[in-house]
Amino acid sequence: MSDLPRPSAHHPRRALLHGLRPVFRRVVRARWDLRVHGIDNVPAGGPVIFASNHAGWLDGPLLAIMAPRPVHALTKQEMFVGKLGRFLRGAGQIPLNRFSADPSAIKACLRVLQDGGAIGIFPEGTRGSGELEVFHHGVSYLALATGAPVVPVTQVGTRLPGGASGSLPPRGARIDISYGEAWRTTRTPWPRTREHTLATSTLLWEHLREQQARALALTGRRLPGPLPVGDREIEPDTGFVDHTDNVADTPHQQADTPADQQGAS
Repeated sequence: MSDLPRPSAHHPRRALLHGLRPVFRRVVRARWDLRVHGIDNVPAGGPVIFASNHAGWLDGPLLAIMAPRPVHALTKQEMFVGKLGRFLRGAGQIPLNRFSADPSAIKACLRVLQDGGAIGIFPEGTRGSGELEVFHHGVSYLALATGAPVVPVTQVGTRLPGGASGSLPPRGARIDISYGEAWRTTRTPWPRTREHTLATSTLLWEHLREQQARALALTGRRLPGPLPVGDREIEPDTGFVDHTDNVADTPHQQADTPADQQGAS
């Protein structure tokens, strides 16, 4: 039995992603005080997984636009409608069904990584405090399945304290994007034991949170805190949730199944 699902036959579209990044970078820098840190932590070539916190709407566009390398980000499928959906597909973003197994999203990610490209994933699954209190297993699965390094991304300033999930920071507001030290694990063929998968997720979750703490200390910034009551989207019960002030591995769904390969939007 193959140790990996067969990748997609075709790479996600790249023309808009590559062609419009310089244009959108100028637009973003003209509107906000954007500061980027840790570029040297991003591998210059080969497959890479960007794992970003998720506090506001702007995180997704900034991950794709401002990363040192073009990023094909997993994006909730609800956004792929109408003109926006056509634009996202043209820009090479990958639609994801967060509530059931999504082989097409997994295969698209595997194609990008097999071709030496970069994918983006939000381990928290949906917008929230951005403090990585929730960790879904999708990023761990892709790291185990491919051996690609995971680069932590901390975005601060994309949502003001108390702001709604879809709000934008005011013009001129400071936004910091920090790339942390890459995390690596050995490529592990299928079948992987549940214990191995959980142990890998725990180690990666801890690394992401450690790198986030370093980024906040470096920039002197604070994350915006929780969303207003009733503003957080429903998310699947797959992954870890921290109910304390410390890292605590409280699993919802624990198996290395297609459902556990989700958890990004």
